Amino acid sequence: MAIRTKKETESLYRALMLPRVIEEKQLRLIRQGRLSKWFSGYGQEGIAVGVAWGLVDEDYLLPMHRNLGVWTTRGVALDRLFCQLMGRQGGYTKGRDRTFHFGLPDKHIVGMISHLAAMLPVADGLGLAARLRNENRVAAAFVGEGATREGDFHEALNLASVWKLPVLFVIENNGYGLSTPTAEAVPVENLADAGPGYGMVSTIVDGNDVVAVIEAVRAARKRAVQGHGPTLLEMKTFRMRGHEEASGTKYVPRELQDRWATLDPIARFQPLAEAKLGADTCARIREELVAQIDKLAEWALEQPEVTSSAETEYADVFAPLAPGIPSVAPASGARTEKRFIDAISDGLRTWMQEEPDSVIMGQDIAEYGGVFKVTEGFVEAFGRDRVRNTPIIESAAVGAAMGLALAGVKPVLEIQYADFISCGFNQIVNNLATTFYRWGAPINVTIRAPFGGGIGAGPFHSQSMEAWFCHVPGLKVVVPATPEDAKGLLLSSLDDPNPVLFFEHKKLYRSIKGPVPEDAVRIPLGKASVVREGRDVTIVTWGVGVHWAVEEAEKQALRGVDIEVIDLRTLIPWDRETVLASVRKSGRAILLHEAPRTGGFGAEIAAEISQLAFDALDAPPMRIGGADMPIAFSKAIEEGIYSAQSRLSAAVDEVLSY
Repeated sequence: MAIRTKKETESLYRALMLPRVIEEKQLRLIRQGRLSKWFSGYGQEGIAVGVAWGLVDEDYLLPMHRNLGVWTTRGVALDRLFCQLMGRQGGYTKGRDRTFHFGLPDKHIVGMISHLAAMLPVADGLGLAARLRNENRVAAAFVGEGATREGDFHEALNLASVWKLPVLFVIENNGYGLSTPTAEAVPVENLADAGPGYGMVSTIVDGNDVVAVIEAVRAARKRAVQGHGPTLLEMKTFRMRGHEEASGTKYVPRELQDRWATLDPIARFQPLAEAKLGADTCARIREELVAQIDKLAEWALEQPEVTSSAETEYADVFAPLAPGIPSVAPASGARTEKRFIDAISDGLRTWMQEEPDSVIMGQDIAEYGGVFKVTEGFVEAFGRDRVRNTPIIESAAVGAAMGLALAGVKPVLEIQYADFISCGFNQIVNNLATTFYRWGAPINVTIRAPFGGGIGAGPFHSQSMEAWFCHVPGLKVVVPATPEDAKGLLLSSLDDPNPVLFFEHKKLYRSIKGPVPEDAVRIPLGKASVVREGRDVTIVTWGVGVHWAVEEAEKQALRGVDIEVIDLRTLIPWDRETVLASVRKSGRAILLHEAPRTGGFGAEIAAEISQLAFDALDAPPMRIGGADMPIAFSKAIEEGIYSAQSRLSAAVDEVLSY
């Protein structure tokens, strides 16, 4: 029996009643037109309260919309919580997100995003961090029955089971996904059946019996901290209100509503509470809570609307660098000739030695050393705990990296080929990118992505997709072109408290060499390099395009044409000052990139040049990119038809003759 004493009974009764009283107040405000939106957990309080009650304060909780009881049971300050719920000044997200889309690190709560099941892989990362540090803590992540069809659910369960992570996956099977009955969306009666398929313990729990929930959670937690891995807990319950209050419940059969109303979690706990506390005490507790919440909600509604300034909002898109991180490369020091790939490996190895609380993850990166052998020998140097093979689960791997970062572990994730990054797109653009802006948690995650063509690899191993991510506020995008830059920019990326996509061109891995500092020299992100000075034309480019541009400049020099080549190095943030200064000097600009021309990042640079340096231009900025087609397997087609390099000479002639 999870509840033994009178004191425990009273505390649990208060914990169970508090979210119900808040629910009732919110529903009254909705009917009065004083609150615009509310996702109700009415009738499901036993799960949120029971899970939080069954854990310890150091355990992580990853709740969803209907888990108000998680926040109240963890003792979150109700005044700020109400300001958050009402969208008023003083809330936790500064008006940047609503309801429970945020986290509270001091309470070990990690808030949701709207994309269902997306937080389950994050729980894996939190669990891994606890295991790496030998901490007796677990992560409990909530998911609805409908979202168990999402890929992140299955990827997260698989990863947790393979790595024996201390994670509790809590399914709230409440009968409906918006208006769709569970039976029409899920082909099995018991979602807990998924557990054995992934080699984990699974349990079906009466989610409307708070004592049963507590007991199941405590048993799962005990298994987890003893090293026996994750547990899948299916909580059977029912959603008594609409998906959100405006949706209503007309699609729910009346008899179903009536049957579940008799199983209300508070009504079921009431006899136990009254037996130990007395009916009068229970009534008094409810009256006190009603008065407290009514006063608090009315106060919150009187608080001012959230306001801000453009400067404040822009300042919070990226987390600032921590003090003491080097920002300028020293001018001297020993250098060794290295290939591009070896410089990257050297940077990773250097950083792993500097940061003992760091982890490298990816497919086949451990004993095999990665498909390109960047991490060859790393297992022997740093051990399998820190150099970890992942299953083929890009989305869960990105989510787990986020969980590690939230716990203070600094992860590097290798996407085997950048083309496969699309499988983790949601986690990158909606989870990693937005978290600091929404609730102030830095996300130090570096994603290494071998990209680009020129090796005859066909449509799915040759893409240049850097522009996809330049459109997403909160991400940094880095593309080195030389061995020195590869090491220096990688070290800066790894230091950065923000998510960084580090694109490594596959063709450059073993085709170029250059001097690389032996020391851990950082090259600051956001600073372009003038690779070759000139006066007649400016070519702005990055990655393999730098080598194309230098080769073209040397050919054109034989004709007396002096080309300046700018290696942007970092696309987000990008160095406007260096680019504009060069264009103002030459009067002509070519924006060169391997990616398809339409929608490429060169268009952004061209627009800025046109707007900010129009008076200095002697010709319109010209964009040279790949053809707007997939990259063919045939090298003849790629080089002769697709490649931007094949059009570069003509572009120089055209811009000079304008």
